[in-house]
This record gives sequence, C-alpha cells and structure tokens, in this order.
Amino acid sequence: MTELSVPRPSLSRPRPNWWAPFTRASTWRALLPFLSLVAILVPIFLINPRTMSYLGLNLMLGLAIPIMFATLAQMCMLTVNDLDLGIGAYVGFVTCVAATWLVDQPWLGIAVLLAAILAYAAAGALIHLRNVPSLVVTLGMSFVWLGLAILVLPSPGGSSPAWLRAAMTWKPPFVPLPILVAVVLAVVVHLFLMRSALGAVLRGAGGNPKAITRAGWSLLRIRIGLYALAGVFGLLAGLSLLGLSTSGDSNIAQRYTLLSIAGAILGGCDFVGGRVSPIGAVTGALVLALAASLLTFLNISPDWQIGAQGAILIIVLALRALTGRRRAR
Repeated sequence: MTELSVPRPSLSRPRPNWWAPFTRASTWRALLPFLSLVAILVPIFLINPRTMSYLGLNLMLGLAIPIMFATLAQMCMLTVNDLDLGIGAYVGFVTCVAATWLVDQPWLGIAVLLAAILAYAAAGALIHLRNVPSLVVTLGMSFVWLGLAILVLPSPGGSSPAWLRAAMTWKPPFVPLPILVAVVLAVVVHLFLMRSALGAVLRGAGGNPKAITRAGWSLLRIRIGLYALAGVFGLLAGLSLLGLSTSGDSNIAQRYTLLSIAGAILGGCDFVGGRVSPIGAVTGALVLALAASLLTFLNISPDWQIGAQGAILIIVLALRALTGRRRAR
C-alpha cells in the first residue's frame, strides 16, 4: 500500500499588504482634501519661494481663520442634513455689532451677540417643529441679519476692540497663527464630534434619526443644540474677521455663504446627514483661502477669481463622484 502524502501547513506568516488601504476608493476619498491642499501649495511655493517662510504663510492664510469658523458652522448644519444660506449675512451682522456696541457699550454688545445665538437655536426649533425646509428659513434669516446689520452700522466703519485686534495679530513662536488655529480647531472638533458618545448621537440624528429616537434622545434638542453651535462658530467667524479688517461692514462676508458650503463639501462632508469630517472641513477652508493666493500669483483678475474657485470645487467634486462610484462597485 502506498502512503498518501498529506501536505503540511506552512508555518510562515503571510506578508502584510501595505498597499491594500491605498487601493480602496474610500481611502482616496478621505485623502482628497489633503491632496487638494498639496496641489495648491506646491505651485505657490514654486512661483514664489518666499511664501514658505513664517511671514509668507501668515499673510496667505490670515483670512483663512474666519473662513474656517464659517465652514465649521456650515458643517453643524450638514450634520442634521440642513443647509445654512444665511451664514454670510450673520457674520456681517456680528462684525457690525462688535465694531460699534462691543466697543462703546460692551455689555449691550455681549447681550446682542448672545441673543443672536439664541435666534439661531430658535430657527432650529422652528425647522423641526413646523417641518419647514432649512433653505427657506435660513434664506429668510439672511435678510433679517442683513437688515439688522444696516440698522446698527449703515455704512462701513467702527473699530475693532483692542483685545480682539491683539488676538488676531498675535505671532506665536515657530508656527503662524492661522496654522495653529487650524490644528487646534480640527483636533478639538474632531474629538468632540467623531470620538465622543455625544458626537455619535449628534451624527446619528442626521444619519439615522429613527434609531436615535428609539434610544430616547430628543431630535428637537439635538437640532437646537447644533444650530446654537453653528451660531457660536458664526460668531467666532465674525469676531475674527473684524480683528483682521479692523472695521465692520454689513456686506463684508456675503461670499462666506458659498465659501462655507464649498469648504465643507470639499472637506468630505455630504448633504446626507451624519457624514461630516471636521478635519476635512478645516482643510477645505484652507484650500479655498490658498486658492485665492494662487490665482493672485498667476495674475488672474479678481473678477475671474470667484469663477476659478468654483472651477476648483467642481473638479474636486467630480473626483469625489468618481471615487464614490468606484466604491459602489
């Protein structure tokens, strides 16, 4: 009789495939905001190497701070599948109040700004209780904010509080202030929204509201809380913008509505509730701020810069759509 040879199992461990994560469409989708940032920075550094210095980065990214705050405000809305069309007018209103009442009558200015945050929370309650589309309510609120801003400051003027101007012109050692603010914002908001139990509930309210309701959470309170948080981020955007511009203006932040939406979508947030990325949103805001600098270095007229920024956004969204289609397969 012939003995049957039984193959012995191999004792060697399979080699890990380090490239496997980079073959997934989801990985490239998550890396897209950072790749966009690199694609903007490289030509800027090649055109003008002096921009790699502390002073150069500080000058290019100075206006990125209020855009980051406005983008995070928009991200709060996207968390519950809503959209804010009044964030630009709201930021302008904050600059007008802070440039006048916050300087002459600080307690009155603080009270008005706190009331503005409560108004944001009330808008969230109205949207939830009456089932009114957020686009309608926030668009209507944009006219309210604009009208109030004109009443407070009919023409551009006022002044920035000394403490606010000092904060926005502070030069920390080694790292420019905009980069430091970006890192702190991205880490803090990411830990709160993506790593905490409360953050999971807030994201779940947009992604799976029925499950959140069954778990005993109030969708009304969640929406009110996120709208109030959006009001806080919008308030910080207005204050930082005033600290940089040193004067208030009702129309100073009209572009922030589209910039905040573009920054959030560019950073990986979706119009489907719950799919947000704080780190990506901050990165998207940086990309939009740097895009303006790149277009200036390319001697493109300011009249065409808005259209060029829109083209950049369309290209990135097209790449996201391709990666999403590949992942669906």
